[in-house]
Amino acid sequence: MNVIESNGSRGLVVIGLGPGEKLLESIREVVKSCDIRDGAVISGVGTLKRCHMHYVNTSGFPPENRFYAVEEPLEIGSISGLIADYEPHLHIAVGCRDQRTYVGHLEDESVVLYLAEVLIMRLDDMGLRREMDPRYDVALLKGRS
Repeated sequence: MNVIESNGSRGLVVIGLGPGEKLLESIREVVKSCDIRDGAVISGVGTLKRCHMHYVNTSGFPPENRFYAVEEPLEIGSISGLIADYEPHLHIAVGCRDQRTYVGHLEDESVVLYLAEVLIMRLDDMGLRREMDPRYDVALLKGRS
């Protein structure tokens, strides 16, 4: 894994991953090691040999999630989301050779095939956090109080 940091006012961090590295686990490692309390994943591209994700399976409350894995060569069309209080909430869109597209919430155990490149923009002045809303049993995003 290669990590390149910018020293600009908002600061950027680029993550370059190679074969066999775990995508979400590596992003979490960089978030911790680079002290990215709050941020936005604004770009993510590459290839995966396994993508583990979930999607919402119902429209009622509490939400029901369905977890699944796609295990074949995949192109990453995009990775995006927010980091709040050091915790990434990322969604991913991947496609495979049969021209199927899969979209969902990125989960652990997604494995890089050849490479993956992720760009994070720091938003450390935002004071982001997720708080459980008991009405819906969903953790909703909040800013500094």
